[in-house]
Amino acid sequence: MGMDRKIEKKRWTVRNIALISIGSMFGLFALYNLIFADNSSKLNVEKDKITVSTVQKGNFTEYISVTGVVQPLKTIYLDAREGGYVSQKLRDGGVMIEKGDTILRLENDKMVMGFMQQETEMYRLINESQSLRLSLRQNRFTLRKTLADLDYRIDQAKDLYERNKPLVQDKLVSEQEYMRLKRDYDQLVQQRQIEIESQKFQEMNAQMQITQLEGTLQRTQRNLSMLKSSLNNLYITAPVGGLLSSITVEVGASITAGDNIGQIDDLNGFKMRVGVDEHYLNRIFQGLKGEFDFNGKTHELEITKIYPEVNDGRFEVDMIFPKGHPDGIRRGQSSPIRLELGKSSQATLLAVGGFFTDTGGNWVFVVDGTGSRAVKRNISLGRKNPEYFEVLEGLEPGDKVITSSYENFGDNEVLVF
Repeated sequence: MGMDRKIEKKRWTVRNIALISIGSMFGLFALYNLIFADNSSKLNVEKDKITVSTVQKGNFTEYISVTGVVQPLKTIYLDAREGGYVSQKLRDGGVMIEKGDTILRLENDKMVMGFMQQETEMYRLINESQSLRLSLRQNRFTLRKTLADLDYRIDQAKDLYERNKPLVQDKLVSEQEYMRLKRDYDQLVQQRQIEIESQKFQEMNAQMQITQLEGTLQRTQRNLSMLKSSLNNLYITAPVGGLLSSITVEVGASITAGDNIGQIDDLNGFKMRVGVDEHYLNRIFQGLKGEFDFNGKTHELEITKIYPEVNDGRFEVDMIFPKGHPDGIRRGQSSPIRLELGKSSQATLLAVGGFFTDTGGNWVFVVDGTGSRAVKRNISLGRKNPEYFEVLEGLEPGDKVITSSYENFGDNEVLVF
């Protein structure tokens, strides 16, 4: 009996080789997917429901879009200088007027009465002054007459006194008689001196009264002149020619001094009154430029006045037309204006869109070269105007970017069209 021989089992059978090959293929496939496959989250979108903009190189001007309203270059406000009630309205709003045309007539009985009283007082002072001057002249004539009479009597007394002086020495006239004649003479001389001094005092007193009366009369005349001017102010006239654009009172209305009753527009020029968000208050200054489109042409504007008052988060500026206002423009028209905040410079530009609300400008979806999908990419944006963002990093001219809203894209990193 022969010895049994051990039969060795074959390890590399066809079956084993096939199993190993299949396992190796699966391992290699899994490794490939782990290393090379795109595992980014994807979302299918309809291309016709998104907006794609091309990044470009160009001039970037930082500006804001504001609205301006056309106004006359000069507006003259009509204020009542005196109070009263409207007795007559001679012009209505919306008509052209010339300088000096009467617009309203007011009545004020109190002012009229005051004028009449001042006028009466003036005439009384004039009469009193004239009476004093007449009395002064009469006193002068009386003094001359009195002095003439005294001089005559003095001459007589002197003659009698001197002729009796030697007779006393000869004892032909008593000394008592002589002394009486001397006293009569001395009395007349003294009386003449008193009359002169009395007349000087009376004249000085009369002159002082006349001076006081003249001063009072001058003040009264000035007051009367002012009252007359005030009465003239009851006639409200046009200080300049132009368009009486509004008149706010009617016959019978009672107004007080200082009330605004209307305005006149000077139609020889126009300006734009522009409202600006208070956020830009520190960046707005006189001389700042702007432009707007009218009748197919672009027209330049320039800020000339800034109103610092802020109402409802906005302040106003006046802008003029440095090269002349465009033909056909009318008061009250409104127009969008591009108000520059800085000088133009070359920059990489990305169109403004709804994407900024969702990304804050930190990333965008960029369409790849195949045009079949868009991939998320980090970017950096700088300044902004109503049309473009200034691109600082992450994009190059020619890149196509989805600029519409990303609200429905979720956290996906790839969009497939």
